[in-house]
Formats: sequence, structure tokens, C-alpha cells
Amino acid sequence: MMRLFLTFIVALLPLAAVAADPVQPKSPTPVKSIAIPIRHITPGIEALLSDQRALLKGKRVALLTNQTGVDRKGVSDVDLLRAHPAINLVALFSPEHGVRGEAQAGEKVASGIDPKSGLPVHSLYGETKMPTDKMMHGIDIVLVDLQDVGTRFYTYSSTLLFMLRAAEKSGAEVIVLDRPNPLGGVMIEGPVLEPAFASFVGSFAMPVRHGMTFGELAQMFVGEEKLRTRLRVIPMRGWNRDLAPYVAWDLPWVPPSPNMRTPQTAAVYPGTALFEGTNISEGRGSAKPFEYIGAPFIDGAALTERLNAMGLPGVTFTPISFTPDFSKYAGQPCHGVWIIPTNSTTFQPFRTGIALVKAVHDLYPDKFEFRAGTPSFFDQLAGTDTVRKGILDGKAVSEIEAQWQPGLDAFMQLRARYLIYP
Repeated sequence: MMRLFLTFIVALLPLAAVAADPVQPKSPTPVKSIAIPIRHITPGIEALLSDQRALLKGKRVALLTNQTGVDRKGVSDVDLLRAHPAINLVALFSPEHGVRGEAQAGEKVASGIDPKSGLPVHSLYGETKMPTDKMMHGIDIVLVDLQDVGTRFYTYSSTLLFMLRAAEKSGAEVIVLDRPNPLGGVMIEGPVLEPAFASFVGSFAMPVRHGMTFGELAQMFVGEEKLRTRLRVIPMRGWNRDLAPYVAWDLPWVPPSPNMRTPQTAAVYPGTALFEGTNISEGRGSAKPFEYIGAPFIDGAALTERLNAMGLPGVTFTPISFTPDFSKYAGQPCHGVWIIPTNSTTFQPFRTGIALVKAVHDLYPDKFEFRAGTPSFFDQLAGTDTVRKGILDGKAVSEIEAQWQPGLDAFMQLRARYLIYP
């Protein structure tokens, strides 16, 4: 059953207040329930069908989407579009994890036929990540409706960029049906991607946490790459940049990928996903992927003590033990910490992630490892090698952060040209 986006504001109520499964520790601080009014947000798909359906009349339409493309009632875009006899939906494009979101991270997705709708599905995470001429042939309009998580290395933004490039070549118009950024639209964090570390987990020079919606990203991609793509954004209604990321919205939270289960997961993901570039479990295969990090050799209590002593803003840590069902250390007991944001306006997930990696490295220098590769996957996620080198050189978190601040300042000015929402 779909859950509403969230029913409390983190600035007032710790995320640990949500119901916990039996293996999880209790919230470190008792809390009282707080009634929060529901914020009504109209996603781009509803705005399109209510006000601008005529844009699709007489056109051959394709849809780049997955299970997150739904209206406020949870009805899929595919069903909504097919319900209108005047709309000719001819094909689907799927990002990583597939149209139904069932494939695990990195798992190739095959093209084929969607069994529910009978429509052909062109995978953009299989043999190719760039739409081919054959895929784009005969398509007049590509609708794009994906729930992003506001983080550069979440691959949906690369899929969007590649579609815009392909549409420039084919002549198709791209219409982005906008959705909220669950991390909000004010704070940005992390290094701006350096060209040497570009990959599918970083295909545009922006920081790890960019503070933009999918529609705003599309405008920036077209503008900064000087694409001739015909782009239109259908804005959502009811969302603004400083809306608390965890206020109650009347949109269902549909996990954008198998391990992005809740808005809490999205909150910590920009930092804890860095552990994908190490030999430490990022919690895949556990009850709370990305909220738990650990390894068999970690002392969770010692790590917790060190992290809480740092006084990182808007977050607390508690010891946790878990046994992953798959991925790193599958079937082996792991010990580590549960990352619990306590204030959505001050929590800095990427800074917290750097502090976590540094703390584990410093406590276990003989057992902690960065994954090998040229460039290393950690560097591709960070978008630079200065973070990894800073940790290895024993630099303080503040010293590491200072290196990317000029790039953040420049990006803040650049993105201002493309913002849609106040």
C-alpha cells in the first residue's frame, strides 16, 4: 500500500520516531506526535492532463518513466494516458531499475514488451544508455516523469540528459512532468563534478546535492550544453524551494529504486552512498539501506561515540547490528551505526558522509579499503579525488570541504538562471 510522503517535519520530530522493526534500537529521544497540515501538490502529470492535454493531440507520444510516474491517487501515467482516446501513447522508455522498478542497482534491464500495457519498452539501462535512432524513430513527443532524489550520482539525471541529447538529433519534443525534490530546493552540497571523473553516475558538472527539480535540471542541461532540443516543462503546483523536505504531502512515496524505500533514505543517501566506493556495507540487504552502515570488523559503540562527539548538525547516531541478505557481507553479521537526521534545515548529508568515511578509515586503517579502479568508484561518486586523498592524508572534514566551496559558489550563480519555483 502506498504511503504519504511523510507526516512530520524533521526539524521538530526525529526520523527515528517512525515505527521500528524488532532488530532496531529505540529512538534516542522520546517524542510527541505533532499534527501537520497536508500540503497539496499537483504533479506535472496532473497539470498536463487537466490544462495542457491539447499539446499531445495528433502526436505519437513516448513516455520515459517508471513506477514513480503516478498521480496523487497512485494511478500510473501509463494508465492515465491510455485512458484518453485522443492520446496516442506508442512506447515506453525505462531508466535504471526498469519500468516497474524491480531490478537491483547496476543490474542490466532488457528491452521488450510491458506485460501490463502491451507497449514496447526501450531500456536505457541495458545494451545502451543513450536512446538510439531506432528507438526515437517516429516519436513526436517524449514525456518524462521520474521521481529523482536530488543527488547527482542517482542515475536518473544522466538518463534525462541523454534523452535530451537524443531528442536534439531526432527532432522530438521533450516535455518534463515535474515533481518535488525530496531534499528541498535551497541547500546544495559537495564537489562540483570534475571532467576527469565523469561517468553515468556523474554526467554534468553539478554538486552532489544540487537542490533542483527534474524540470529545472532539464532547463539547465539544454541551456548549458546549448542543445537545440525543443523542451517544455510542465511545472507542479503547490511546491516551493524552502518547503521542508519532510512536511506531509498528498503525493504517495513510491520507492524510486528497490533500496530507496522512504524519504528518510533519500535524506541520508547523498552521504552514505559514498560507502559504495568502499569495503563497508551501505546497508543494502538490510532493513534500512543507506541509513545503516557497517562491517563485521566495526565496533558500533566506538564508532557512534566518535561520530556523536563531532557535533555534526542536524543528525545523531546510534549503534546498530544487521545481517545483509545480499550485497556486501551477505549472511555475515555487521556492526556499525544508524544515521538519524533530526533537523531537516541543518542536516548536511554529504558532509556527514565524509565524516563517516573518515571516522571508519581512522578507526580501522588496516581494514578499511577504497574500491580499486582507475578512476576509483569512490572518486566517481564524489566527482573528484580530493575527498579520498584528503581522508588518506588525515585532513579534517572542514579542510576537505573548503576545497570545493569556490565551485559551489559558482554553481549557485549558474543554477539561478534555470530555477522555476520561488
